[in-house]
Amino acid sequence: MIFEAIMLICFGLAWPLSVWKSLMSKSNDGKSIWFLIVCFIGYLSGITYKILFNMNIVLYLYIINCCMIVVDIFLFMRNKNYNSSSI
Repeated sequence: MIFEAIMLICFGLAWPLSVWKSLMSKSNDGKSIWFLIVCFIGYLSGITYKILFNMNIVLYLYIINCCMIVVDIFLFMRNKNYNSSSI
């Protein structure tokens, strides 16, 4: 459990930076919607496993990371619309 938590904390530190970049730059440069979707599915799988088989405090780390990816996906869509309307 401790190593899983460390992994999620490390990944979790990167997501706010990604969200901040998306929010401030209004650009999707260097971003891939497919990468975000794959990460989202991975976190959903982790959440499902935790709920069904191994419920513990690490579940909250999965949920927090998953929420940050959802925000980043919405910002990706916003930026896509913003960039296409400014052409």
